[in-house]
Amino acid sequence: MTEYNWCKLCVGCSRVFVDKEAMMAAALEMAGQIAARSPVAVQGTKVNLVYSRDHSVQEGLHYMAAWNMSMLQTQDVMKSAQASMEKKGPETVVFSKL
Repeated sequence: MTEYNWCKLCVGCSRVFVDKEAMMAAALEMAGQIAARSPVAVQGTKVNLVYSRDHSVQEGLHYMAAWNMSMLQTQDVMKSAQASMEKKGPETVVFSKL
């Protein structure tokens, strides 16, 4: 079994890199993609992932629904939808501040 297959099978890695430089370049690219998103959405995702890790699926879904109803009151959802319809990337949108 190759190192790549073992990693995907046992550890759940999504990618394997040939060296540290390639890994750092990919990590910085992903960080840029995350930074281009709505800060409210990024923080909400982090909060919900942490909550769901320690609770049942049903509790996690309930928490997510409550979070979405209360925290997604900004214009970020509309701005994202409009940018998507206009075939623009998230980096062109000015999102709400936290």
